[in-house]
Amino acid sequence: QVQLVESGGGLVQAGGSLRLSCAASATSGSIISINAMGWYRQAPGKQRELVARITGFGTTIYADSVKGRFTISRDNAENTVYLQMNSLKPEDTAVYYCNGVVKTSTTFLPSDYWGQGTQVTVSS
Repeated sequence: QVQLVESGGGLVQAGGSLRLSCAASATSGSIISINAMGWYRQAPGKQRELVARITGFGTTIYADSVKGRFTISRDNAENTVYLQMNSLKPEDTAVYYCNGVVKTSTTFLPSDYWGQGTQVTVSS
């Protein structure tokens, strides 16, 4: 199994920046590979939505609402994914969840894992 630990959320004024981090670690066995990692968010009363995702080859996908403002990156050596959020808007307020498609030494196929979420609040 894999544990994803998120950090970096908080309160920021509109126009400000935050940097989210998510570190993956295996609770059983060891991580063999991480095919993709990403960030999703969920605002009250709304469905969870994709914010940004990055594959093992570095291909990135962004929601239209954040493109040009957010940047996703990963550090394979540390099994960590980052989300640099600039020019934040009040509508970015949500709980942000880290997601990883991870293969471990105790699994035969890559599986999805989720972090517990970190709150991002943008005030106007």
